[in-house]
Amino acid sequence: MSLSFVDLGLAPNLLKAVQETGYVNPTPIQAGAIPHVLAGKDLLGIAQTGTGKTAAFALPILDRLLRLPPPRVNNPRPALARAKPTRCLVLTPTRELALQVAESFKTYGKHTSFSVAVIFGGVGQRPQEDALRRGVDVLVACPGRLLDLFNQGFVDLSALQVFVLDEADRMLDMGFIHDIKKIVAQIPRLRQTLFFSATMPGEIRALAGGLLHQPETVSVTPVSSTVDRIDQAVYHLSVNAKQPLLHHLLADPAWNKVLVFTRTKHGADRVVKNLLRDDIQAAAIHGNKSQNARVKAIEDFRSGKIRVLVASDIAARGLDIDAVTHVVNFEVPNEPETYVHRIGRTGRAGAAGSAVSFVAGEERAYLKDIERMIRKNVPVLNVPTNLPVLAAPVEPDRPAFAHRGRGAPQGRPAGGRPAFGGTNRGAPRHGFHKRSDRGGGSGNGGAR
Repeated sequence: MSLSFVDLGLAPNLLKAVQETGYVNPTPIQAGAIPHVLAGKDLLGIAQTGTGKTAAFALPILDRLLRLPPPRVNNPRPALARAKPTRCLVLTPTRELALQVAESFKTYGKHTSFSVAVIFGGVGQRPQEDALRRGVDVLVACPGRLLDLFNQGFVDLSALQVFVLDEADRMLDMGFIHDIKKIVAQIPRLRQTLFFSATMPGEIRALAGGLLHQPETVSVTPVSSTVDRIDQAVYHLSVNAKQPLLHHLLADPAWNKVLVFTRTKHGADRVVKNLLRDDIQAAAIHGNKSQNARVKAIEDFRSGKIRVLVASDIAARGLDIDAVTHVVNFEVPNEPETYVHRIGRTGRAGAAGSAVSFVAGEERAYLKDIERMIRKNVPVLNVPTNLPVLAAPVEPDRPAFAHRGRGAPQGRPAGGRPAFGGTNRGAPRHGFHKRSDRGGGSGNGGAR
């Protein structure tokens, strides 16, 4: 008999919110983490995005806040004299993830009186100041803007009861570790700490050791197995054949919610420009886009107003969008872990998903690294011989060779001529063969 959310002992008003979302059975990270958090223990969670980890901490934190007496602040900061104290702080590495985590707290806490605010840079801070003045029970923040507001006297963490560090390895990648240490110095030593990371490099393990007190560890979906439920394939082709192949594949109506990854911001913009020329509705998200533009693009993609979202790797982690049918690696990442995080945007919560990679000659060494890490060879599909010729094809950026210490791969694209080839001659022209033995979870899925 499978475990249900009812079995976890959550408060009735939280269960009601979960049931209204349609979720019945917790995912493995939720089933493993929620009982420990409810018991007040520190937690080390090792899990990829897409496993339901946000609900794994949001639900039990809300339950704990319902049961714990509100803290008292003896000497509040002047700007916050009338504000109720912040009881939970969640740190996230990106604005998109911060918005998604805050929305999850609002969804699961809809039948409570808890207030939730989200803080990140790239937008005016006045609305964030106003929210802090009113008082916030749950604060979700990116480190940089949080420190700015703290230094201006708008943040008081002296009464914090629960601290969550989400996607710690991504924090390391983005250079936030020193900011995190500054923030931790301002929160009470007596607190509950939840620490989540997809991977555990040495520096992250050391950080966890300094933050956590006798933690419970919950580890699910190791990197090598997260891709098992996703149909993967590669096309070997020249750089100049990539954009025509993308247009060709998008002619299949089954490709109705497609996330495309490029290596650079300018590459993302160029792909979108060519798609729009072909009347394919698309938008780009990357670090040069304003926060409002990024939020609008993501919401348009979620709602179906646009069919294709093109992203630099800023969106490879933490982007939680249901029913992405296909992920396209327009350019292959030079880090195998990035590949796993990219394709993990599809096939979420037990659903089916497909991922295809466009591999030019210069990128084949990257593909070998990926196959070595996931312990399988990715099937090769033939490049169609009838690719359309675009009116003004734009060549993507060449790889920035940082090849993991083994030297840059050799070779150059062959003058724009498609390198037609491949071994899977029985493959369909669009998508992949359906498998009857595809893995998956309960039809009920899990909360996110």
